[in-house]
Amino acid sequence: MRAPKLEIELLAEATEILIQFPASDAGGFSPPTIEEFFPPAVLFEGTIFEMNRIVLIRLLAVAALFLVFWLGTRKMQVVPGRFQGVVEMALNLVRVNIAEDLLGEKDGKRFLPLLTSIFFLVLFMNLTGVIPGLNIAGTSVIGMPLVLAVTSYLAFIYAGFRKHPGAFLKNSLLPPGVPWPLYIIVTPIEFVSTFVLRPVTLTLRLLMNMVVGHFLLVLFFSSTHFFVLYSDSAMAFFGIGTIAFSIAFTFFELLVSVLQAYVFTLLTAVYLQLALAEEH
Repeated sequence: MRAPKLEIELLAEATEILIQFPASDAGGFSPPTIEEFFPPAVLFEGTIFEMNRIVLIRLLAVAALFLVFWLGTRKMQVVPGRFQGVVEMALNLVRVNIAEDLLGEKDGKRFLPLLTSIFFLVLFMNLTGVIPGLNIAGTSVIGMPLVLAVTSYLAFIYAGFRKHPGAFLKNSLLPPGVPWPLYIIVTPIEFVSTFVLRPVTLTLRLLMNMVVGHFLLVLFFSSTHFFVLYSDSAMAFFGIGTIAFSIAFTFFELLVSVLQAYVFTLLTAVYLQLALAEEH
């Protein structure tokens, strides 16, 4: 649920150091702010279809997702080429390592479209945070993580009621084997943890990782720009360190993007597994 501790500590330390250098009229260091996640409208301003930069990035990520899978599957061959092979490997990652491993072959096949869609949608929107010119993840504003978490939550509720229509709620709130007097304590805890905290933790885990990752990258690249162009010759050497951190954290953010897509999909599959378990 929390963003990585190392990222938060580095962000705080770097900001504390760089805030000592005020921006000059000619230019200078401008620390990242929360306003970056709420850019002004660029299309249809003042209407229900209003779009800002982040919405356009999300649409671009979805278009890229469709394009990749269209190119990878339009001419399927028994012996796949390189691109088709990469697409099939990515699909097998979700099918074998998540869906079938946790849900079994029958239920895994049943929920595979949902799990595959969640994995690749989260992945592609996460990756926009490290693409030059885009530089912000489509999942770094709460709307998209919340929609995905609610989708996961509704799938969990649907699976539970479909598999165990008469016992799902009872066994979720009144776990078997617990002495009756303890249900006064256990039932509220089970309700909150099962039906409230799950979508909240899914949302915040994804959101905060992308927010902190964006702040770190902007901080290091902005500080590099400042040290190299606007500081004196002695301070310019700090730019070597900040550009090294910029490159390192770009690769780290790539790893985080993949891991967060995997974790989000894995947790969705775990919740489905719990809903389908025979004790319900």
